[in-house]
Amino acid sequence: MKQDWEIKKLGEVCTFANGYAFQSKEYTEDGYFVIRIGNVQDGYIELNNPRYIKLSEEKQKKFILSEGDVLVSLTGNVGRVGEIKVEHLPAVLNQRVAKISLSSKSLHKAYLFYFLTSNYFIAELTKAGRGAAQQNISTTDIENLIIPLPSLSEQQRIVAILDEAFAAIAKAKANAEKNLQNARELFESYLEGVFVGSKGSSSDREEWEERTLEKLTDEKCSLSYGIVQPGEEYENGLPIVRPTDLTGRFIKIERLKRINPKLADGYKRTKLIGDELLLCVRGTTGSISIATPELRDANVTRGIVPIRFNSSLISQEFGYYLLISNFIQKQIKAKTYGTALMQINIGDLRLLRILYPPLKQQQSIVRQLDTLRTETQKLEAMYQKKLEDLEELKKSILQKAFSGELTNIKMNVS
Repeated sequence: MKQDWEIKKLGEVCTFANGYAFQSKEYTEDGYFVIRIGNVQDGYIELNNPRYIKLSEEKQKKFILSEGDVLVSLTGNVGRVGEIKVEHLPAVLNQRVAKISLSSKSLHKAYLFYFLTSNYFIAELTKAGRGAAQQNISTTDIENLIIPLPSLSEQQRIVAILDEAFAAIAKAKANAEKNLQNARELFESYLEGVFVGSKGSSSDREEWEERTLEKLTDEKCSLSYGIVQPGEEYENGLPIVRPTDLTGRFIKIERLKRINPKLADGYKRTKLIGDELLLCVRGTTGSISIATPELRDANVTRGIVPIRFNSSLISQEFGYYLLISNFIQKQIKAKTYGTALMQINIGDLRLLRILYPPLKQQQSIVRQLDTLRTETQKLEAMYQKKLEDLEELKKSILQKAFSGELTNIKMNVS
């Protein structure tokens, strides 16, 4: 940090105001948009899951927000910062979110906002946090944190450099995200073509058959729900797969919950042998993962149905691509119901329409899809790495900005 920079506590150059503890029974169909913790994201305010409220004139004066107000979260992921834009208004401040206002002419507002999004601020705030399961901080904690304060003209210079650099980074991120989406859509488009007829000749398509799912499963596959009440964690117990575990193509035994083996005694129909396609039927219905051989003898919870196809009709490899295709996913979505908990009935699942070619053609399709999937995954990894590098670049530039090391930057991040 440069010698001519001052060190101030945030409380010396800013004022802080807490929100109001609105009760859920006070929410209405319209009125003021209530800014809650979940609305404050990393650098912006998100209009997700909106709640509205009507206020008395007294509360309006105290808790109403204005365009340009800077907010910071005090609970959970503490230190998330956002700025109120005109599209958020009219809005009011909820409890556990604080409003930060300038109280000194020696502090540039944009400089403050950039400081609040820096790793330094977040790290120091996290140190001040209390609580194990969920961190909490107070406005006093924020007031006691220090901010490096150069002259106002130097703050303006830093802001100008950051504005230019971050605009270039935002553009590069948008391009990388678009390329990432294009890579994913390339595979999805080809997969769609396989099952709706745009891939392969009409003569090949004539050999395809249609049956319901229940007519195509192995005789030992009952298409049943798993364990309803798996109980608490049981040391060295039986591995169990839950819907939250279906995050990738393959399910491995690491980090799976373990339960008392006796709880699985009544659920032998969903006992795994290690090659099943695990379909989520509660929550994120339609999610699919493959059980690896190490999961032999493990089980699943109520939210998952293991699927093993009759190998003389459909291979498991082809079945995986079939189940993740839009042809099947659209059917699952059409039969999914519920509000708080989305789910699909076993009866509807058994009647899913399945189109499939002869086994030899399935093998050819799987080889093509495997090859394309490998290539698209390489592209996805490359663009994801690009996004991560850009985020690290932002952090690095902010670090230099508040340590007095920021000079003019030539950005080349296309």
